[in-house]
Amino acid sequence: MRVVVIGSGIVGAGAAYHLSRRGAAVTVVDGGYPGEATQAGAGIVCPWVDHPEDDDWYRLTREGARHYPGLVEELGEDIGYAKVGALLVAEDPVDLEPVRALLRRRYAGAPEMGEVVDVATPAELFPPLSDTLSALLVPGAARVDGRSVRDALLAAAVARGAEVRTGTATLTQDGHVLLHPADHPETSAPAPPPPAPATSGTPLPALSGTAPSGTTPAGTGSSTTVPAGEASWRQAAPLHPDAPAMPGVQQEPMGEGVPLDADAVIVAAGAWTGEVCRPLGVELPVFPRRGQILHATLEGVDTAWWPIILPRMGPYLLGFPDSRVVVGATVEDVGFAPRVTVGGLDEVIEAGLRVAPGLASATVSETRVGLRPVYAPGSALIGPVTDRVVVATGLSAYGLTAGPFTGELAAALALGERPPIDLTPYRPPTG
Repeated sequence: MRVVVIGSGIVGAGAAYHLSRRGAAVTVVDGGYPGEATQAGAGIVCPWVDHPEDDDWYRLTREGARHYPGLVEELGEDIGYAKVGALLVAEDPVDLEPVRALLRRRYAGAPEMGEVVDVATPAELFPPLSDTLSALLVPGAARVDGRSVRDALLAAAVARGAEVRTGTATLTQDGHVLLHPADHPETSAPAPPPPAPATSGTPLPALSGTAPSGTTPAGTGSSTTVPAGEASWRQAAPLHPDAPAMPGVQQEPMGEGVPLDADAVIVAAGAWTGEVCRPLGVELPVFPRRGQILHATLEGVDTAWWPIILPRMGPYLLGFPDSRVVVGATVEDVGFAPRVTVGGLDEVIEAGLRVAPGLASATVSETRVGLRPVYAPGSALIGPVTDRVVVATGLSAYGLTAGPFTGELAAALALGERPPIDLTPYRPPTG
């Protein structure tokens, strides 16, 4: 069976890997769009603390986390995956009680999270932390290098005969794929859905305990209404800057395009998925949510096994080898604008130093920006939109948690197999 995968991020790479293992002839189209989310993601795998009121979201991310150990064994190489644990931190220990109750409730169905314990002095595990914090340790949490995972999945697929083509893929009305050259100009993208109006609610406390209802973190001069019950441990609502967004970035195909033979197509084009599928007559409200992330270096310090730091509403921090600490991320609805901004970095740095003042002397080594794909109705978007086209996107901030597993789900659908979980909650609208 011939399958074209549009998109070479972690979902598309996961689909190509699982398709090639099943003997399919696979062609992956790498668009190389600025702002691809996989290239920027921090790599936190800790699903048990999120989506307390959304079982469908939780099921997908939990299964995505469970997918990793077997994947690491299959790939047989270092993909930056390590179970380092996660510290859930707050200034007031009382603020940890809701998440403690959530973890206790979920433990029977997810013992892989490990036994959750109190940590009275979390700075002993993550030295730059403020000494005013209390914490819970979730030992089963892991961090992963998204770029390394993506590259390893694609390399394994290519070793089984898959082909990776560079360029822009478009669909015809009947779901056939045309490949256009990669050397084309950038043009403005469609505008994202209009942002919710800013409110003048009570600002959050400087450091993350349980957030007051209906607000998001301060740091950009605005707050945003959050529907009751939708708060999540590390996924805040978007921040809406006062200034209008700069023009977006979208690659426009040039020329007539070369047909790619396919019996089935998987569109895993992240935030661009809606535009790719538009010729099919299906409206998919997928839009980009920008995240700016800072990488810092602590010279001579072994940070490889430091735990992930998860305050109630951000920022997160995590260590990697090479004395590297990652701090992020902003949550911005600004369209296709993959730019690192002064305001964004200021927000990340200010919030990061409130949690970990010991990072003040660290060297800024890199900044990254990614456009998380968000499906406006809520949860992820996985399923067929025509009898030959499957979409897999909308993982928002959980792409590196659930991406490879979502690729497996899409591969099963493309091959006419039964997916390992019920995909009804993620089914897209059809034209």
